[in-house]
Amino acid sequence: MGSDFLKYSIGEFSKLTGLGIHTLRYYEQEHLITPGRNSGNRRCYTDRDLAWIDFIKRLKDTGMPIKEIRHYAELRAKGEPTLSARMEMLISHRKALGEQINQLQEHMNKLDEKIEFYRREIGCITKET
Repeated sequence: MGSDFLKYSIGEFSKLTGLGIHTLRYYEQEHLITPGRNSGNRRCYTDRDLAWIDFIKRLKDTGMPIKEIRHYAELRAKGEPTLSARMEMLISHRKALGEQINQLQEHMNKLDEKIEFYRREIGCITKET
């Protein structure tokens, strides 16, 4: 960790990320994030950690399980030699996400058809009375 990074306590970092302190500690237990420690052995987060948490949150929001995020984090910790493996993980996740989007779009289309059916039926009832 370079000295050019801003450093945040766990409380400050919690506010910046919108994640609770317990969640941050859980992420640490799951080896998703490894904060530095200051001279008092307190957790010390940086802007790089902030960017990483944002990415973890995005992966979670797109449905990636914690187990896979943990694997990605392990690869990330190993550095540059794992770039291809990380890219492949993201490509695979993107493909699964695309399939989910297509399925959701199909569900949306079916709902639209049913809504249109009801609109027509209600219109007919209103016109008949």
